[in-house]
Amino acid sequence: VRGGASRKVAPILQPGAQLDVTWRARLEDHLGVFAVEPIKSRAAVLMNDRKTLAGLNALTALLSFSLPEREAHPSLYAKTLAVVEMMESGPYWTLAYLRWEMALLEELGFGLDLTRCAVSGVSDGLAYVSPKSGRAVSEAGAGAFKDRLLPLSPALLGQGAGTAEDVLSGLRVSGHFLTAWLAPALGDKPVPPARDRLVDLLARAARD
Repeated sequence: VRGGASRKVAPILQPGAQLDVTWRARLEDHLGVFAVEPIKSRAAVLMNDRKTLAGLNALTALLSFSLPEREAHPSLYAKTLAVVEMMESGPYWTLAYLRWEMALLEELGFGLDLTRCAVSGVSDGLAYVSPKSGRAVSEAGAGAFKDRLLPLSPALLGQGAGTAEDVLSGLRVSGHFLTAWLAPALGDKPVPPARDRLVDLLARAARD
């Protein structure tokens, strides 16, 4: 961004800000420059709360980590904007953030199949997720292998009240696949530490 460090432009380029960005270059393979116009600034609200700031940092870090340059992802953009708007409105955004992580995996070709049991095909009594296949497994289907499976949070099935414990359980599932599936596809880059900081903060808050 031309003049990105200037007194006029720098305050606009803050995490959580919604911008109208136009890229200009003589040729497509040139570096070019971005022209930036603010649509909505959220910095004052989002950075006023430690948990919300951690959520925003995790969200933006994962986007930077996972999305290639110059690729349009309009559906993911809409979901991202919805989460950021929920962060503005109160403390109940964590469930939306969990669903956003699952949507990120889906968008990049690493979606989980939680519709039916990978062993029996039934759609009732789903209790686990296979860490290898990303498919749901029922209590009966798990059998003696349940200790090798990830607990399936009701929050990932759209069930329950979305308690702090349910969200954390769901984040353990999404975190596993961010590390086991997405990171290797990106050259084994480590998942951004900002995500771990968010999960740690949510876990401490749940214990208090």
